[in-house]
Amino acid sequence: MPQGKTRVGVVFGSRSVEHEVSVITGQQVIAALDKNRYDILPIYITKSGAWYTGPKLLDVANFKDEKAVLAGCDPVYLPPDPSVGGLIVRREEKGGLFKRGGSQQEALLLDVLFPTVHGTYGEDGTLQGLFELAGIPYVGSGVLGSAAGMDKIVMKSVFRDNDLPVVKQYATTRRAWEQAPEDIMQAIEKTLGYPVFVKPANLGSSVGISQAKTRAELQQAMDVAVHYDRRLIIEAAVPNVVEINCAVLGFQDPQASVCEQPVASKELLSYEDKYMSSGGKSAGMKSLARKIPAPISDDLTKRIQQMAIDAFMMLDCRGVARIDFLLDSKTETLYINEINTLPGSISFYLWEPLGITFSNLVDRLIQLAFEAHKERARTTYSVDSPLLARMGASGTKG
Repeated sequence: MPQGKTRVGVVFGSRSVEHEVSVITGQQVIAALDKNRYDILPIYITKSGAWYTGPKLLDVANFKDEKAVLAGCDPVYLPPDPSVGGLIVRREEKGGLFKRGGSQQEALLLDVLFPTVHGTYGEDGTLQGLFELAGIPYVGSGVLGSAAGMDKIVMKSVFRDNDLPVVKQYATTRRAWEQAPEDIMQAIEKTLGYPVFVKPANLGSSVGISQAKTRAELQQAMDVAVHYDRRLIIEAAVPNVVEINCAVLGFQDPQASVCEQPVASKELLSYEDKYMSSGGKSAGMKSLARKIPAPISDDLTKRIQQMAIDAFMMLDCRGVARIDFLLDSKTETLYINEINTLPGSISFYLWEPLGITFSNLVDRLIQLAFEAHKERARTTYSVDSPLLARMGASGTKG
């Protein structure tokens, strides 16, 4: 950990259908950070992928008019060069915290990055890869855990191969659907029957997910899902289903939170259920109607908590993640549904019953970021080799 105040770059927004949710989570994290311990640099990524920073980004109310907000902010970028260690302003004028001397650019240094970007271009390993190249410690799972945790097809393949129970499924692609929709529907009906859930492989917040109970509904659900990803997963519905969620926190010795039971207004927990129920959209995931702790037995709770930790470690995750389960309430048959490596509101509400406040949680996540960075520094990434010295002028060995 650095001496004095730690400069934290909180990253939110980005090119994702979960853009607005990300803005809310970013603002929640900013509010939870202790201003006596941290200097906070908000880093907003627009829906077109442009990066900005500035004091106006510290207030969620300003996002009602994005153009007005950005007019008072500095366009920046994060160079994939570990010798820089921070952001570079993209224009010549002096502004805010940036300084320039002639044509020489001076970086706005960062001690740690705190990504709160949900979905594509943020939770899928792409942003984490940039952070790795930049050599800056960052909160949350790395490239592998983020990418595998984002893709439901890959994720569930890992779970299945490690004997974690998953529902029966069928995977396909946008191209296969467009070329032979009748063949795809027949294969789904033969493999799974009805009802089924159709999902884009790489999205969250229930975006693009539909339930189908008939062939007509299946065709409509597939036509919706292909707009959001080129890879699709279709899953058999669980009878008498109850959702149970559990979060995991840590790095090499993770711990599980209490369990929750989200309460859906319909059979499918929708975007509106998650973000626009009591408390309004600005409340983020904390607005979701839920029962905490979940009204399940102690034995089932322990089983879910251990399974959540196992899934977290299988995908080499770190920081905080939420693992979602599907339970047949009559038979108590349990299935692991998915892992969210960057859950909405970072699942702070699942840690509060254990005495971990939101502020405590973000402190712990930043500490874990430095621990992971220190561990990564122990690995040898390059070696001295005489190969180039032996090469001739033609590029062949001399």
